[in-house]
Amino acid sequence: MEPFRLHILGCGAALPTIKHFSSMQVVECRGKLYMIDCGEGAQLQMRRSSLSFEKLGHIFISHLHGDHCFGLIGLISTFGLMGRVATLHIHAPAQLEPMLKAQLDMFFNYDIGYAVEFHPVDTRQRAVVFEDRSITVETIPLDHRMPCAGYLFREKPSLPHIRRDMIDLYGIPISQINNIKAGQGFTLPDGTCIAHERLVTPADAPRSYAYCSDTRYMPDLYKEVQGVSTLYHESTYAADKLQSAQKYYHSTAEQAATVAHDAGVGKLLLGHYSARYADETILLDEAKKVFENSFLTHEMDIFDL
Repeated sequence: MEPFRLHILGCGAALPTIKHFSSMQVVECRGKLYMIDCGEGAQLQMRRSSLSFEKLGHIFISHLHGDHCFGLIGLISTFGLMGRVATLHIHAPAQLEPMLKAQLDMFFNYDIGYAVEFHPVDTRQRAVVFEDRSITVETIPLDHRMPCAGYLFREKPSLPHIRRDMIDLYGIPISQINNIKAGQGFTLPDGTCIAHERLVTPADAPRSYAYCSDTRYMPDLYKEVQGVSTLYHESTYAADKLQSAQKYYHSTAEQAATVAHDAGVGKLLLGHYSARYADETILLDEAKKVFENSFLTHEMDIFDL
């Protein structure tokens, strides 16, 4: 099974702390990297994680609070200094485009060596905003103080696995392996046809990852992330700060776990912690009471999705 992993580069909330960087993650899928949110210091965190700058082609921004997008211009600059030539695609709410263009014009009134292509995201509706041979990326409308969308990454189905014992038994040449994976059988020299189903084992089940950034608790959100392999849901506060969560359009760990439970996800990742918590274990304990397979995220963590 090819890697489908999540790299945590930052998991703090808006108020900066020594302990955490602002929100930023990287999804690794079939040799490509996709960044979700881009807090300050993104290029530094990518270096620390030994992630290839060349493999990052798309950045998805949930909303325009600074702790989710202030790292963009630094990352763009670093790419230029390193000689990047491939286009960088930015998917974000439309309001970011003029601000980003102004920064690029102000700081880079010369050719940075590559194109930055902007793709506006409508945060009010569910829609596919990116698709290639490996994955689709959809928006998830969220409820925050400004337009905000989460992102749902879904692997596309892969081909079945050819059985090594069948290759050896029937002397199947390498040139026929892809044909068999695509659905064909194999014909022996004496004319006997070996059925495709006998030559392969089923393909791996497609995996999925839902990123639910800053949002108030949404009772129906579980319908949008039903059955995903892994759910990241912000957990800024513990339950005793429910009023603060409602006031500032954030969620508690208990509410995040409720979404995970109702959606029947595989596992829940918590993050976007308020600076008031020197020890986030209180958030984890609260979530586990509702959804046992819950985990805290920390910088440099890597999760198999």
